[in-house]
Amino acid sequence: MTTTEKIANAKKRIDELERLIKYWNDSDYDEANKVNFKMNIENKVA
Repeated sequence: MTTTEKIANAKKRIDELERLIKYWNDSDYDEANKVNFKMNIENKVA
């Protein structure tokens, strides 16, 4: 494997990791909104 191929493969892995990180960050944000929503309902019922 040439240096150019190694760099191309590393770039692909970095891009995949960046997409995963963005997905996880978005998921955490959505989950936080859901938790806050549930807590607001519980506070109004109680």
